[in-house]
Amino acid sequence: MKSNFHLLYYLRKQKVYKGGPKAIYMRITVGGKRAEMSIGRECEPGKWNSSAGRAVGTKEDVRTLNTYLDSLQSKMRIAHQALLDTGQQVTAVSLQGQFTGKSKKSIYLMKLFTEHNARVKELIGNGFEANTLKGYITSEKHLTGFLRKQYVKDDIQISELNYAFINNFEHYLRADCKCSDISAAKYIKHLKKMVNHCMANGWLKHAPFIGYKSTAKAKERSYLTQEEIDKIIVKEFVIGRLQQVRDIFIFCCFTGLSYADVKKLKRTEIVIGIDGEKWIFTRRQKTDTSSHIPILPSAFEIINRYKENPECEYRDLVLPVLSNQKMNAYLKEIADVCCIDKHLTFHIARHTFATTITLSNGVPIETVSKILGHTALKTTQHYAKVLDIKVSQDMGKLKQRFSHI
Repeated sequence: MKSNFHLLYYLRKQKVYKGGPKAIYMRITVGGKRAEMSIGRECEPGKWNSSAGRAVGTKEDVRTLNTYLDSLQSKMRIAHQALLDTGQQVTAVSLQGQFTGKSKKSIYLMKLFTEHNARVKELIGNGFEANTLKGYITSEKHLTGFLRKQYVKDDIQISELNYAFINNFEHYLRADCKCSDISAAKYIKHLKKMVNHCMANGWLKHAPFIGYKSTAKAKERSYLTQEEIDKIIVKEFVIGRLQQVRDIFIFCCFTGLSYADVKKLKRTEIVIGIDGEKWIFTRRQKTDTSSHIPILPSAFEIINRYKENPECEYRDLVLPVLSNQKMNAYLKEIADVCCIDKHLTFHIARHTFATTITLSNGVPIETVSKILGHTALKTTQHYAKVLDIKVSQDMGKLKQRFSHI
């Protein structure tokens, strides 16, 4: 709600006043409440018009003083408008603070985002990965573009954030940036992190995300069937790099390891497990959670295949993994050669392990979750799909039970 203010200049004599010029004070009145301050100027009582709140006369010093008083009044109007624009309560004290620059420091969204990203950059390799920073930088870029289009400025005070801001930003992401539902939801999530940070610090009193709900739905994850896995395994590759990529991909189909985890997998992480068999004891790079994986025969065969590989021996690695970009490029070639009509990426191996190798063969989803190193069963459900064949097998067992009744 707008609150008008009244400004008055008056002379005040000090306690030890014995004559001569008096100090000029400014009185700010809002809703009957006052705040007063010295403006650092003086005037002879005989040259002061109390009604006008100005000095009288035509001399240069009088004109200079009155011009200064006018400029202060203009600055006070600007301070008043600033409080209104940022949705702050207009009181005599808050107006005085805004005018003098001693008001509560304004917090700006993009400045916070830049500081956040700088901190993430410092922690790469120590809790954060380069791809995580890349996502935050993209969010910062999209927010800057949105502010320039919607508000014609490069930054905004966090007090201006509201439900409409979030909805409009989501529309901008999907309409102007052509982001998918999932990508838009990720950038909104980054914005929410900034908002939660502000609320935790007491910089933001209201919750802009109240009432907001993302409509994004998880994309259907692709995986390979047993028939497609067998096609890739039995295929003879003349080109060495394709054979190498095939082996590493199949290894991950039978272990559930992600690209980052198989790339760093050390030979010392192959140990004897609780059953006396070979296991992989590693920690997930993404979440730093432990992952203990019994090694299936197909995976162990691939490990032995690279035992004498010079690169693996020198770096104590299990497999010679190429860059993620090259792995995915060569997997496209492998899919073409094996006549597999799917967009084959390295991450499909992890989904294949969860769905085709384990869940479809009767491994409980809780066990699959433990092997994958997930901290929540809900995450595993995005990876593992209950196939029709599994439904048929389970219902077949149920039919047999009821057939005896």
